[in-house]
Amino acid sequence: MSESSSAATTTHDRPELKRVMGPGLLLLFVVGDILGTGVYALTGKVAGEVGGAVWLPFLCAFVVAMLTATSYLELVTKYPKAGGAAVYTHKAFGIHFLTFLLTFAVMCSGLTSASSASKAFSENFFKAVKIDSSHGSILMITALSFMALIALVNLRGVGESVKANVVLTLIELTGLLIVIGVGAWALANGDGDPARLTDFSTPAGESPFSAVTSATALAFFAMVGFEDSVNMAEETKDPVKIFPKIMLLGLSITGVIYVLVAISAVALVSPDELNKGATPLLKVIQAGAPGFPLQIFAWITMFAVANSALINMLMASRLLYGMSHEKVLPGPLGRVLHKRRTPWVAILFTTLLAFFLIGYADLAALGGTTAFLLLCVFAIVNVAVLVLRRDQVEHKHFHAPTALPVLGVVLCVYLASPLSGRASDDYKIAGWLMLVGVGLWAVTWSLNKYVFKRKSDFDPSHLDHSGPVN
Repeated sequence: MSESSSAATTTHDRPELKRVMGPGLLLLFVVGDILGTGVYALTGKVAGEVGGAVWLPFLCAFVVAMLTATSYLELVTKYPKAGGAAVYTHKAFGIHFLTFLLTFAVMCSGLTSASSASKAFSENFFKAVKIDSSHGSILMITALSFMALIALVNLRGVGESVKANVVLTLIELTGLLIVIGVGAWALANGDGDPARLTDFSTPAGESPFSAVTSATALAFFAMVGFEDSVNMAEETKDPVKIFPKIMLLGLSITGVIYVLVAISAVALVSPDELNKGATPLLKVIQAGAPGFPLQIFAWITMFAVANSALINMLMASRLLYGMSHEKVLPGPLGRVLHKRRTPWVAILFTTLLAFFLIGYADLAALGGTTAFLLLCVFAIVNVAVLVLRRDQVEHKHFHAPTALPVLGVVLCVYLASPLSGRASDDYKIAGWLMLVGVGLWAVTWSLNKYVFKRKSDFDPSHLDHSGPVN
């Protein structure tokens, strides 16, 4: 680790996490988190919004993600700590309530994604092994057992978690490369219809511009995930040095893959057909390579959703760990296993919440809500990076051109607004989630006031915004 990086990240009485992630592991973490499960089912829905030009919304979503990524890079190299957007918001504005709600929003996005992935894992598992799973209790037990396994891997150590991510990322990447390869082979042999790529078959009464913006708001869900990596800053070797090139490289790789997958899909299968059912990429394989053993895709999808669950649970636990040391969350969430150096209380807490979501929550409509919440978070981060320009640090760090975060704010707000064609249910669900967040904030504030009996534990005016509060 460089001397400046070490000085910027080490404290004497804050328990440190174990630094095991080098450039290669961090790149696979970023790529694996972004690829996730979204593209396996999302391509058809985007095609339903914009027609044959399905590649364009993915390209637009990539641009918005890249703009926001530069803000994250300036902040993570300036303040290389676990906690991510919540830490940056806390330092920029010093408003305990705002920081708590942002922390809650990011955590919700991770837990709902991981819980959804656990359910998808259970369904794909029984399809892959060809066992009847008509009884809902069997699916539920399998999903809960899978989430418990994720918790054990997480508790074992970040090294084991990241190694599992490497294997799972390579598997899900292989699935997408198969789709791209099948599309290229079919087009080279004169199959398919490349003319669809410039066809805007928009819903009745909708202009191509509004169709692209609403499809971009949907496709953006497939591009999120890069922001999770900043929560691993305290487990990365020399984060100040390697984060900029690795995050930008990871985003670029996934952006190219998504555009190529979209091109292959719509060239071989009509947009209307892609929009039917929950397995659009399977239809692409069937159209371009009828002899391909389709059961393999059930296994690939199963491993892809497993990776999403693992990475999101890693992110959620590190977020709570980081914010407990900023006194935004109760202190016990920052406790670390002495030998394994993993935040065990935060891991157990997030796992219990995931159990509840798996058992009782209807997650079918939360994809759009998750994207909406993250767009709001990204808008705040883009503002925070400008506010924190007044805060100077001793070590060198990445500096984003001012125009990029400004443009990022505008685009994120637009995609989160009704002007983008976002469904009204996204706002309703987000509103209920934030009401729950307000209630949890009141509980946290009361605990800090009446249990810890220290004003500096709950009064933001006493927080040291130059570093973690001890």
